[in-house]
Amino acid sequence: MADRGGEAVIVMCDRGAVWSGGELTDGGTLSAASGYARLVAANGNQAHERGEAPVVRRLRARDIGIPFDGSTGPFNAITDVSGLEVGYVTLIEGHGSLEVGSGPIRTGVTAIWPRGKASNQGSFASWQTLHGNGEMTGSLYIDDQGWLLPGPVMITNTLSVGTVHEAVIRWQTERNRRLTSLPVVAETWDGYLNDIRGLHVRAEHVFAALDGASGGPIAEGNVGGGTGMICHGYKGGTGTSSRVVPDGYTVGVLVQANHGAGPALTIAGVPVGRELGCTTWPCGGEHESAPAGESSIIVIVATDAPILRSELRQVAKRVSLGVGRVGGIGDEGSGDIFLAFSTGLDVEGDGPRYSMKALLEQLDPLYEATIQATEEAIVNALVAATTMVGVDGRRVQALPLDRVRDMLGRRGQLVTPPDGDNRVDR
Repeated sequence: MADRGGEAVIVMCDRGAVWSGGELTDGGTLSAASGYARLVAANGNQAHERGEAPVVRRLRARDIGIPFDGSTGPFNAITDVSGLEVGYVTLIEGHGSLEVGSGPIRTGVTAIWPRGKASNQGSFASWQTLHGNGEMTGSLYIDDQGWLLPGPVMITNTLSVGTVHEAVIRWQTERNRRLTSLPVVAETWDGYLNDIRGLHVRAEHVFAALDGASGGPIAEGNVGGGTGMICHGYKGGTGTSSRVVPDGYTVGVLVQANHGAGPALTIAGVPVGRELGCTTWPCGGEHESAPAGESSIIVIVATDAPILRSELRQVAKRVSLGVGRVGGIGDEGSGDIFLAFSTGLDVEGDGPRYSMKALLEQLDPLYEATIQATEEAIVNALVAATTMVGVDGRRVQALPLDRVRDMLGRRGQLVTPPDGDNRVDR
């Protein structure tokens, strides 16, 4: 962690960042920490051994009784795909008026290693877009070759794509790893809350996310590249979910949700956005709708099903249906980009090598799993995210979970959570 005159810069997290104490208040401070926001690196119980705060898991949609179809993996996360690792760096610093280059900072970076950071093997892949006002580097290579070069998939804010792209190459060069000459970096815009023109994501943050990536449970909400994002008018960010299909294969999804109109928000088939009365962007804010270019979603779909790029293209297409279930329409000005890859077939050297027969039939369960996991990942991002105050005191409210539960309950749409307790603690 770096310290700038008592203002702590939030640094890396392996499975996710945790507050050192208290909740972020209207003034952007923490009640139990000096300076501004402070987060610590945490990896399960190892945090206690380092004298740091333990990982605190935020509420997820199922914790408050929101129902979903399908069977999840053990973590209900993209990391249920064996070998896959996720790392975050979350940057939150300062409050008050915008000073370009100084803050306030509300941003970060997410790293996804399809086969883990120790692997030098690529993966078959394909991608699709619902609306193309966005960027994902490396996409033309994926189109032509049908696979990802060995290396990570990165997600950050719009103006930090170049920094992250270069840093991935530097990371591989300094560690004498096989070079990914065309890194995959996707983005969404966080300039409503973050000093995005200040370019605060730096190479050391990218290195930390890459080095700190791990499997197992991962954080959601205001973390990583999703730190400053807004979803359907409420605080959005990073979310994840998974499904296990009847054949035993797993589909895992991670979203960076920064899209959608408030009135369109739909949860478990209930038009909660309309009933919440969110008619501005963000909800309670000054805009009638999201300004052009400030609405986007990145969705990463991973599977261990042994399928090739033609099937993965069809999987990526189905993401749009999951986005639509929550109310997304691919707004004009939105960048909705979906990447799907498989770790179920081996890829070595400069081209693909088949180690087993690819699935050419029975793809419908994978399509359904993708739709279901995408829907739940978006809702998880909304449920986990907490209210954030950023640039010029702009405030983006968290989704009011008590009111959402009330709406679902009145329609008989609540289920009993796994622990039998669906009380909302915020």
